[in-house]
Amino acid sequence: MQKQDRIFLSSPHMSGNEQKYIQEAFDLNWIAPLGNNVEGFEKELAAYNNVQGAAVVNSGTAAIHLALRLLDIGPGDTVFCSSLTFIASVNPVLYQGATPVLIDSEPETWNMSVQALERAFSEANKEGKLPKAVIIVNLYGQSARMDELMSICDSYGVPVIEDAAESLGSEYKGRKSGTFGTFGIYSFNGNKIITTSGGGALVSNDIEALDKSRFLSTQARNPAIHYEHSEVGYNYRMSNIVAGIGRGQLEVLDERVRARREIFDRYYEALSDIPGFDFQPELEETISNRWLTALTIDPTQAGIDRTEIIQLLGDENIEARPVWKPMHLQPLFASTKYYPHEEGDSMSDRLFDHGVCLPSGSNLSEEDQNRIIRLIKARVEKKG
Repeated sequence: MQKQDRIFLSSPHMSGNEQKYIQEAFDLNWIAPLGNNVEGFEKELAAYNNVQGAAVVNSGTAAIHLALRLLDIGPGDTVFCSSLTFIASVNPVLYQGATPVLIDSEPETWNMSVQALERAFSEANKEGKLPKAVIIVNLYGQSARMDELMSICDSYGVPVIEDAAESLGSEYKGRKSGTFGTFGIYSFNGNKIITTSGGGALVSNDIEALDKSRFLSTQARNPAIHYEHSEVGYNYRMSNIVAGIGRGQLEVLDERVRARREIFDRYYEALSDIPGFDFQPELEETISNRWLTALTIDPTQAGIDRTEIIQLLGDENIEARPVWKPMHLQPLFASTKYYPHEEGDSMSDRLFDHGVCLPSGSNLSEEDQNRIIRLIKARVEKKG
């Protein structure tokens, strides 16, 4: 029997207008990392998020690296980071020779724990070694508890980098995700809610800092008629072609959010009554873009664990994945300081042990989603 077409976890979804902007770039012969699409994408992204400006780059990782560089973070400095995240949130700290300190998640959002952050700051303050910055990640589209987290950081005078790589289009109390810190970060990787095939952005209300980020991302070339460089720079700029894809995608971002929320709702309606199936919460006064539908499965109640679900779907050519492996469990960060949600109780360990992400792309058909649901329900019933 021939296998059905693969269902991906989150595949690109083009709107049709991307080619228009790309063609304009070709017609004008502007295909380098500058041009109308780069300028247009930056202005449109800033306007969408109601911030003063944006600088587009070639990855979300590059955007985080630039934010750290702009905050003058280097050897001897520490940076508090969410532990439950993709490694790109933390690697740039190492690029700068600084030391990450990892903070656990909380059950209400799966994001940075307020009480763990408070403990980390209290201890750092007693030691006379406050962090130089805090990187707060919004996981799977859900905003962290930004009011409480920002209040703690502000009380110690420590700037925040909001890693909204997964939460573009989400909202926290009427304000766009990624706009709370000194810098916000977005990713346009191929699996994100909108994509440029690969890319990222730095947003801020500090226009001078954004100008400096553009300088650094173009090899820090000084304004001289010859090639002159007085500091280390990077090749981080986004091309005019790639930015054209982004402009077309941004036009349909709100549609993509609606589609993914509808996909989440269908999963929730069909599966939430299964004992042991608990979906990622949506905090009151927030709107998650539901980039990925994520849930935990308690095998003692459901009679099935997350690994069996992933294998079941994989056998049917359907991609599902565990939630991120926390950074404090990664070999690279084995000796890194870590603050759990409660002493002796790590929330992100439990989320990793039991969490799974189901196919959630905005181009997932209702027919394919119903097949996924039927497969899961049938296996649970068989186990029961």
